[in-house]
Amino acid sequence: VQLQASGGGSVQPGGSLRLSCAASDSSFANSAVGWFRQAPGKEREGVSCISPGGGVTYYSDSVKGRFTISRDNAAKIVHLQMDDLKPEDSATYTCTGDPQRISSLLCEMGPSGLGYWGQGTQVTVSS
Repeated sequence: VQLQASGGGSVQPGGSLRLSCAASDSSFANSAVGWFRQAPGKEREGVSCISPGGGVTYYSDSVKGRFTISRDNAAKIVHLQMDDLKPEDSATYTCTGDPQRISSLLCEMGPSGLGYWGQGTQVTVSS
């Protein structure tokens, strides 16, 4: 499965962006999907993950209440709605899928050996 991330950009603090992660294959529907971010000099962070059916979601404490993850398996796409953005949200955001890990473990541990990554999209929040 190949993943294509899009939707990054530059916004002012308090603004919003919606990231999208589009999959090439319908087997995507069998995978938990997550968004990770990494800023220069910082460790990679699992921001938000969603179960294959979309019924279970996970958010890191740093984004809880501001970000919303959703998926449309028919369209083979996962969205990350990011509201009330802060400068510390600036990073490269990358999506990943994993048919083995549940959503919470995907975010906490990263993908297993069966996981797959998309390319990153840059988010910059500054005034």
